Amino acid sequence: MSNPLERMADFDLTSEQREVRRAVREFAEKEILPHVEKYEAEERYPLELIAKLPAMGLLGPMIPEEYGGSYSDVVTYGIICEEIARVDWVVASVISVSNSLCAGSLLDFGSDAQKDKFLPGITQGETICSACLTEPGGGTDLGNMQTTAKKVDGGWLINGTKVFISHAAHAGLFFLVASIDREKKHKGVTAFVFDPREVKSGLSIGKFPMRTLKRDNLAEVHFEDAFIPDEALLGEPGGGFPILGSALDTGRFSVAARCVGQAQRCLDLALPYAMEREAFGQKLGNFQMIQQKVSDMVCRTQQARLLVYQLGRMKDAGVKRASMESSMAKLCASQAAVHNALDGMQIFGGYSCSEEYEIGRLLLEAKSLEFGEGTSELHNRLIAEFALGIRQQ
Repeated sequence: MSNPLERMADFDLTSEQREVRRAVREFAEKEILPHVEKYEAEERYPLELIAKLPAMGLLGPMIPEEYGGSYSDVVTYGIICEEIARVDWVVASVISVSNSLCAGSLLDFGSDAQKDKFLPGITQGETICSACLTEPGGGTDLGNMQTTAKKVDGGWLINGTKVFISHAAHAGLFFLVASIDREKKHKGVTAFVFDPREVKSGLSIGKFPMRTLKRDNLAEVHFEDAFIPDEALLGEPGGGFPILGSALDTGRFSVAARCVGQAQRCLDLALPYAMEREAFGQKLGNFQMIQQKVSDMVCRTQQARLLVYQLGRMKDAGVKRASMESSMAKLCASQAAVHNALDGMQIFGGYSCSEEYEIGRLLLEAKSLEFGEGTSELHNRLIAEFALGIRQQ
């Protein structure tokens, strides 16, 4: 392995994990990357690209084989998320949301009937998952849930609004959290899983205008006395916060892995450009200030990757909740993606703002991942409180 960057990324992986990286990277570069800019320009959700994932077993890396999944270790799952996100945010998000948030919650807390209904469809690409968590008043303060669930005969009436919702318009599974008693704060939060296509009235999905990720078709989801049946309840009434905590613990791992992929993509783009572009009679890469940026980009990417892989190995060793480590990985990886995009843009100069080059688009996409599944401010607070003993795992 002559490339020091590849050696660094793969040094302590098993031969099987290295083969997964090679195969997924080859697939992503051939089947996904050539189409991303076109889908973004057309504001077109990549259904055709998602349809290519089941044949590679990429929609169910954390789902057992009995449901059609390709169950693997957590580190391998992280490698998959990293390599797909290296070429496309949206397709990687489908894998991440499906496995970390939705399938993970079903496997840990769902009934046999719920597992049988949804998991095979997820692995086969027939059921796209959407997590309806964030609300207009904020996404971090989940204890202050405004969306409500009222018990009625045979089910629940849902009222409220969710925003920044990926995949909603194409989903066959909604993972929804709502409050059955807002005065109880966290203890009123309740989780539900259901097929939104089966909701007969009171559910509407509208566009949520974005300056970036237009191919994701992010949505605003409105519930107005939307009826969902009793079998949609996940776990117990008022027991949704632990379910959500477990889902986010794994979700932050996969988001961090995706951020590593984006940080790596920025590096992949900046390195050859720095050795092709000339200024003042020499390559950009020969200038000390450019070398400083490249060094920072390399170190950030690997630091983030090491935190992600360490977290994956902890989970593979049986650690169910690693909340501080999840926050560390999410914080460092998302900031690495943002700062690598900024440094990459500086290397590209004014061309980074043109449609000809990908690097400028990556900045807004990286910034959106810094907000997703907990802001940097939240994770800084969580890490400090765990370290100080104020908060327990």
